[in-house]
Amino acid sequence: MKAAILVESLSGNTWKAAENVAELLQQERWTITGLSKVKHPDYQSIHEADLVLVGTWVHGAFLFGQAPWAANNIANLPAMRGKKAAAFCTFALDPGRSLDKLTNVLGDTGAYVIGGLAMSRSKLDQHSEEFAARLLDATVDA
Repeated sequence: MKAAILVESLSGNTWKAAENVAELLQQERWTITGLSKVKHPDYQSIHEADLVLVGTWVHGAFLFGQAPWAANNIANLPAMRGKKAAAFCTFALDPGRSLDKLTNVLGDTGAYVIGGLAMSRSKLDQHSEEFAARLLDATVDA
C-alpha cells in the first residue's frame, strides 16, 4: 500500500502525529510517497498513492466553534476521485465536530473517505498507533 500524507501544523503536534503514523505504516511494509504541507502539496506523491492522509489542527474556542484549520486549502486540493483518503486532526481540549467537518471537506475532493481520528495532543503516540491500526484494518483487502 502506498500513502501520501498532507499536513497543516501550527505547533508541530500534527506534523509529529503524521510522522508517527508514517513510521508505523512503514513498519507494516507500506510506502510513504510523500509528507508535505497542505498549502504546498506534493502532487506527484498524491498521484502515486493508493491512500491520501490529511491532517490538521483544531482551532476555535475551548468548548464551542471548533473547526479544522486550513479547510479552504484542503477543499482546494486536486481532485482525488478514485483515491481512498483518511483524515486526522490534533486538538488540545475538545475537537468538537472538527473531524466530521474535515472528512466532509476531504470527501468534497472526490476521494472515498475511509475514516479518521481526532488525536489529543497529550496522547499523540497512543492515538497515532490507534489511527495506524484503523488504517491497516480498513485497507486489509486493498
